Amino acid sequence: MDDHLPRIDEVDDSDVGAETDVGRSEYLRAIEAVVLVAHDPVPPELLAQLLERAVTDVERWCHELAAGYEAEDRGFQLVRVAGGYRLQTHPDLTPYVERFLLNDQRARLSSAALETLAIIAYKQPLSRAQIASIRGVDPDGVLRTLHGRGYIDAIGHDPGPGHAALFGTTAAFLEKLGLDSLDDLPPIAEFVPSAEVVEALESGLRVTDAGTA
Repeated sequence: MDDHLPRIDEVDDSDVGAETDVGRSEYLRAIEAVVLVAHDPVPPELLAQLLERAVTDVERWCHELAAGYEAEDRGFQLVRVAGGYRLQTHPDLTPYVERFLLNDQRARLSSAALETLAIIAYKQPLSRAQIASIRGVDPDGVLRTLHGRGYIDAIGHDPGPGHAALFGTTAAFLEKLGLDSLDDLPPIAEFVPSAEVVEALESGLRVTDAGTA
């Protein structure tokens, strides 16, 4: 794992300001939190921008976190890949992780996962924030489930600030549904109630409200 991270003696500390133990602890925790929720490796430049500290500070702290996880024999690692940092399970524990994933794949998808999958299928590509806006809840859990099943994947990045990953469905999704392409999906209008149905529902609600007033 050390091959992925800069050695401490390679980090330039010339611009490191005086930092208190409390400040350092908060920075370390902030790095953990951001890397934990990120789908893609987080560049040190982005972490430095978020923490308002130098890139060399971030690299030093990431090295410190990684070394600490190894020293504590944790089940995960902080590694540097593709120009950024990410948390991943320790290679020694691969058999247990594979067993869990295989067991998880045998379980049925929850209604929340099915709803999220439908949203992605019909409106892809979508970022995590866009999915959250549509569903009104944090989608991280179901996104991990769907990605683990192989139904969705990151198919691009938003050109805006942060370059958020954009999710779309996979060939495995089409195969599971017996579809040749996304064009074979049923028209979404089939799942949207007609104006008459909506009017009837609203009328019924008005009657109910009047009766309970």
